[in-house]
Amino acid sequence: MASNKNLLILPGDGIGPEVMREVRRVVDWMDKRRAVTFDIDEDLVGGSAIDKHGVPLADETMDKAMEADAVLLGAVGGPQWDNLDFSIKPERGLLRLRKEMELFANLRPALCFDALVQASSLKPELVSGLDIMIVRELTGGVYFGEPRGIEDLGNGERRGINTQVYTTSEIRRVAEVAFDLARKRDSRVCSVEKANVMESGLLWREEVTKLHGEGFDDVELSHMYADNCSMQLVRTPKQFDVILTDNLFGDMLSDTAAMLTGSLGMLPSASLGATDETGRRKAMYEPVHGSAPDIAGENKANPLATILSFAMNLRYSFDMGDEADLIENGVNKVLASGKRTGDIMAAGCDIVSTEGMGDALLRALDEQAA
Repeated sequence: MASNKNLLILPGDGIGPEVMREVRRVVDWMDKRRAVTFDIDEDLVGGSAIDKHGVPLADETMDKAMEADAVLLGAVGGPQWDNLDFSIKPERGLLRLRKEMELFANLRPALCFDALVQASSLKPELVSGLDIMIVRELTGGVYFGEPRGIEDLGNGERRGINTQVYTTSEIRRVAEVAFDLARKRDSRVCSVEKANVMESGLLWREEVTKLHGEGFDDVELSHMYADNCSMQLVRTPKQFDVILTDNLFGDMLSDTAAMLTGSLGMLPSASLGATDETGRRKAMYEPVHGSAPDIAGENKANPLATILSFAMNLRYSFDMGDEADLIENGVNKVLASGKRTGDIMAAGCDIVSTEGMGDALLRALDEQAA
């Protein structure tokens, strides 16, 4: 399977460069042990790009992202950039990537590893074996709708405006991703909105239902209001398989689901675009956790979410499921052996550094490949 894949790596800020170094070690292992070679380019995004270029994402970097087979991103942001104008904050670089690459489907798995069941704030019987996939629409809705802004009404009054808006095509394309994913899982989709009080939610429900009847009736479809879904996630989370929802609700529900697993430091994500005529789709992969500036540079960060994001990259961008399984199984083995970074530390386990966790994973990969 010796064929070079083009991968753009954007480590970003805070712990991003540290966790990305461990990914590079896994990439090197794949090259040596699996004859899977990547042509890697590395560039800046977020605060690091602001410091060098004055903007959170340079045009040249955006061009590289458009040409890459996939983009792997670390994290963006930090307190040193908090007082910048909203238009050039580090997070705007991430939003530009998502928007211009048209990455409309965000995949957020919430998987509870057996060895980390006790780390969840919920009872073990509620989260043991948990495996949820949240599909969040990523380029529409209230985060991008127009009009938006803050206007002066006079007499000391101001008004902030954000517009929640969706079109039929935006809804159908992300719903199709959810239905396709469900077919490879337990064939169940729960579509989440607020159709009882929002016209955009009513359109969402109608269009998802219509698409379901046009070719996905082998998948079980249910509907749920977003507030109820939030409650159900902490009540009986294993009732869900694939949750399909919009940008705003997906932002909140995916973080709720993430914490069911015990640590944001363990969770990857994928953002996918449409498939072109060659079968290729633009994609970006990133850990769910933030830049954690409080521990940046201290070799304490958990690299597993970023490594698992690389595994998602292998699975969804390069159709390399066996290699993705190898990494995911390796993570399971490492956790089962009691190795922990500080964020997932538990009694009776061995605390390791960022690099130490990478060492342990490489040993687990060697054992599988032997």
